[in-house]
Amino acid sequence: MDADKELIATLVGRIMEEITAQQSAGGQQSAAGQQHAGSSELGIFESMDDAVAAAEVAQRQYLECKLEARRRYVEAIREVSSRPEHLEYMARCTVEETGMGNVEHKIIKNRYAAEGTPGVEDLVTDAWSGDDGLTTVEYSAYGVIGAITPTTNPTETVICNSIGMLAAGNSVVFSPHPRAKKITLWLVQEINKALAKEGAPANLVVTVREPSIENTNAMMAHPGVRMLVATGGPGIVKAVMSTGKKAIGAGAGNPPVLVDATADIEKAAQDIVDGASFDNNLPCTAEKEVIACDAIADLLRFEMTKCGAHEITDAAQLKALEDLVLKEGGSGPRTEWVGKDAAVLLEAIGVTPRPGTRLIIAEVDKDHPFVQHELMMPILGIVRVPDVDTGIELAIELEHGNRHTAIMHSRDVTKLTKMGRLIQTTIFVKNGPSFAGLGIGGEGFSTFTIAGPTGEGLTSARSFARRRRCVLVGELNVR
Repeated sequence: MDADKELIATLVGRIMEEITAQQSAGGQQSAAGQQHAGSSELGIFESMDDAVAAAEVAQRQYLECKLEARRRYVEAIREVSSRPEHLEYMARCTVEETGMGNVEHKIIKNRYAAEGTPGVEDLVTDAWSGDDGLTTVEYSAYGVIGAITPTTNPTETVICNSIGMLAAGNSVVFSPHPRAKKITLWLVQEINKALAKEGAPANLVVTVREPSIENTNAMMAHPGVRMLVATGGPGIVKAVMSTGKKAIGAGAGNPPVLVDATADIEKAAQDIVDGASFDNNLPCTAEKEVIACDAIADLLRFEMTKCGAHEITDAAQLKALEDLVLKEGGSGPRTEWVGKDAAVLLEAIGVTPRPGTRLIIAEVDKDHPFVQHELMMPILGIVRVPDVDTGIELAIELEHGNRHTAIMHSRDVTKLTKMGRLIQTTIFVKNGPSFAGLGIGGEGFSTFTIAGPTGEGLTSARSFARRRRCVLVGELNVR
């Protein structure tokens, strides 16, 4: 079994064992649901004005808290978000409410968000001392942050943003996607309970009872909101960037994966299937199209079918799949099929998938909608190119300048370097599945707010803080 696949299997097994033990000890899963029904006011407000006002009061009180208190509050968020019964509840409820994704993979994503998102330790002070005294540059809070969260990663985004934003000294007002309302409100309440137990100011993390476009617009325009963070499509990112406020935009991507003739084809096939099928291709970091050098294209396709991919070679079946998942004219994906299982998509066009099918592949030309558009479905178009340099040029074209994520499988360090330098993506994964770029099986911290459009990259606590210089003239230089 591939190492990355083993990692996922091990994580899922460990978490499910913990869940089973918790349930047999007292049925915590049902308790989580009862908590949701029984506490309806913790951080939840009827209007956006009320939510922002409460967050402003909380943030002013938060300024009086020491860094050690911030650390405790962050740990409280980690703990409540990573309880086995809560991990399962969030995953199952999200899949049920949004109709998208995979429960086991969402458990992994939520756990990594809770455990791998940097906290107060990310706020490192720079200092200079000399004959003229001491100068420090420190990270300081913006105030109230307005955060827009997506339907694709609703709980993961709330977890990682809550940790990072509170670590930096801010309060946060969430504007969740309406299709993820139930689980987002539940999570905000659970976070507030955990913070209250640690003595944190009330309402550091808030939202509104009825998420809507109107409430999102009200939040963006509110004078009490000092910073905006949008995780979603290009429309919402453009909206926050046009407000005149400090904005972080985590936009869409169309990550290409290039495989050249020097690659370990068996491993590349496994990695691509694992990455592209992870949470049914919902992550914006996931492989969205394959570019394969001619010398290894047929072998790559064959190896991918051994790893759980179903290849469509029949023109009629391909057309049926296009008609099913694409809008009229092939202008983009139909929302109702986003994040569905590969088996569900195949059955919908009259194809019986073999057990274990996780991904659909088809060789197409570079202008095909399966290549040009970010579908966020477990469907990959494969484009054949004559050589690696042509493949690099095509990868840059297909990434569409999003500067989000790209992946390459190669043993040629020179070509890996060339692609990384030219494509300029925020994440560039070499010889691994795309989720390694999120710290899942790869080095580095985790985040689910990846700011390509505004340049912050993989956000952490320091992304949500201002840099402030403090100067003491003539003193505290002891050298």
